[in-house]
Amino acid sequence: MRIVATAVACFVSASGAFALDTQDIHGTWRLSSATRKIVDTNEVIDAYGGPRPTGWINYGKDGRMMVICAFEGREKPAANDKMTDEDRVRLHKTFFAYAGTFKFDGKKVTHAIDTSWNEVWTGTSQVREVEYSDNKLILVTPPFKFNVDGKMSVITLVWERYP
Repeated sequence: MRIVATAVACFVSASGAFALDTQDIHGTWRLSSATRKIVDTNEVIDAYGGPRPTGWINYGKDGRMMVICAFEGREKPAANDKMTDEDRVRLHKTFFAYAGTFKFDGKKVTHAIDTSWNEVWTGTSQVREVEYSDNKLILVTPPFKFNVDGKMSVITLVWERYP
């Protein structure tokens, strides 16, 4: 009996992760960190301009979701009426937002996008592996070509529940 109890205690303390139900992800979450692993080199870097990008994700009880993220260190144009096309391109490349419905199976969440900052994403689905550890929701993308430099990448997004 002592061996079983010791084994269970080791397992529980070794991993703060546990299975989630859909209601566990409901609510608003603030982006805590975003890292990017470049597939070809296994190099891990900040995903969105630095260690503190800003972002929010919300999973509603009605089955809808919304996410918005801005890279750290975005340059602020002088004014809306003075923006150049170069300013607009830079802002577009350092920001993303989309909304749609979601389905969660306990391990993966699928975002069915019906509105997006990038019309290429509208009408598509984005799948993320999901883990919950140390009171944080962790979403991991499958490998994809990163929009800024085209390198195959995997993004890990760590979200903290907003009060």
